[in-house]
This record gives sequence, structure tokens and C-alpha cells, in this order.
Amino acid sequence: MNLNDLHLFVQSVESGGFAAASRRLNVPKSTISKRVAELETQLGARLIHRSSRSFVLSDLGREFFEHARAAITEAETARDVVLRRKAEPSGPVRITTSVPTAQYMLARCLPDFAIAYPKVELRVHATDRFVDIVQEGYDIALRSHFAPLPNSNLIQRKLSEEPIHLIAGTRYLAQNPEPETPEDLATHAAILTGAARTEWVLNHADGHSAAVSPKAAMIADESALILSACISGMGVTCLPVSFYAGVAKQGLVRRVLPEWEAGRVTTTAVMPHRRGQLPAVRAVVEFLASQPDDPPPDPDHWP
Repeated sequence: MNLNDLHLFVQSVESGGFAAASRRLNVPKSTISKRVAELETQLGARLIHRSSRSFVLSDLGREFFEHARAAITEAETARDVVLRRKAEPSGPVRITTSVPTAQYMLARCLPDFAIAYPKVELRVHATDRFVDIVQEGYDIALRSHFAPLPNSNLIQRKLSEEPIHLIAGTRYLAQNPEPETPEDLATHAAILTGAARTEWVLNHADGHSAAVSPKAAMIADESALILSACISGMGVTCLPVSFYAGVAKQGLVRRVLPEWEAGRVTTTAVMPHRRGQLPAVRAVVEFLASQPDDPPPDPDHWP
């Protein structure tokens, strides 16, 4: 059996059709279709039901695909063992991430990676849309989440975990008494992250929790806007420490109720299995995982 034909078959299925696979591989669509048809002839079985409008695996095709994908993964892993030994990381690495993660995590550290690994071409796409990294051909997706990510066939690597603090602008605190207990927040203006998120569940350092419902002065789902509103003096809000550390160093905002946290946020790198073994991809992930959880003390390092 021709391993190249297996590769073209797997790429066609993962891409959702011959045309998409052609764009992804830069191989003529007719070549891919012909080679997959030859594979079916060799096997004596129909793997794909296809027409001008549809591309659907047969029952046998679905089972064959799982084994074919595993075979390609093993072949690529065997190749990469050699590549890792003889070559430094090089080539393109496509990364998709949320806008806040790009602004507050990647902006302060990824340029250092680019300098250290000049042969790696970083392609970063920042979006708040959920991206299917397999279908869209990404090497790494950076996910920020509060609950554990669901189990999947993707590789997961935890990069960081940081607390979410209650903060207020110094302008606001100059005009309002600083809250001393969570219950005090009920009388304070707040900048909320969503219309359905009107209640804050706070966790004390000693383990007990409290739920409070502050008065909404503004509701927004974009972190930079929330931080800007907080700096301007609109009220109290909740943000991960890395998001506000820079302006806190400048004295524009201050943490309130310092013995309380509003949860913790984890950032995880998610990768398709075969791409996660590529030297350049591994180098990016290892670099991000090595970054300190605490933000740098110099506010000039922050966007």
C-alpha cells in the first residue's frame, strides 16, 4: 500500500473534501482524487461516497480512516525523530489564540522566541471565534478556560494558571470608600463581563467563599475595554493578574479585597497529535510553558 495515498486520503477527510485538501497541500485536486480512487481500487472497497455536492465517508471508510490516520501519525513521528536530532526548529508555525491572550501573554514574550529561533516563521491569528484547529490547519491553539477542557484526540499542554483579582481604579477609590468585605460590593458600581454574569463568586484564602451581586455600571466582553473603564473610574471589576499588572505598577488601578480571588484562569496549548511532534511546534510550546506565571515588574514590557 502506497503511504502517499494514505496521506492524501487522510488529508482529504480531515479537510472535508478534495478541493480543501488541494488548497491545504498545494497539490492539484485531480491528483488527489485520482490517488484516492486508486487506493479504493487496490482495496476493492468504496471508502468515500462523493458527488459534486457531497463528500461522505462510508461505514468502512470511517473505520479505515482511523487506522490510516494512526499509520500516518506513526510515520511522521518516525521522520520527526530524525529531524529533531539533525536540525534546529524551522518552518512555519500557525497559532490561533484569543485577542486577550495575544495582547497580554504573547505580546510580552513571543518576540523573544522569534529572536531566539530565527528559522521559525510564526503566524499568529488572534480571534474570539472558536477555531477548529484540525479543519483549519493550525498547529497550536491557545485556550484560556476556567473548567478543565474536554477530553479529545488533541494533545493538551498546560502553560499557566493565574488568579483573577478584584481591582478598582485609583480615581474611583479616591471618591468611594474601599470595600472591606465582599458584602460591601453590593453598594459599589461594577464593570461586568456579561449580562448573565451579574454575580461574583469569591474565594477567600482560608477556603470559604461568598457570592455578591454588585451594581452594573457597564457590561462588556472585551478585556481591554473593561480595563480602560476601570482606569477611568467607572467601578470595581475582575481581571486576571497579568491583564492589569502593568497599569497597577503605574498606580492607575489597585487590587481591593486582597485576601479574595474571583476564580482562576488556565491557559492551555492544544495541538493535533502529529503536528505537536514537529520540532518548531514543540519549541514554541516549550518556550511558552517556561514563561514565569508572575508578570514582569517593569510596566514598559506590557502593551
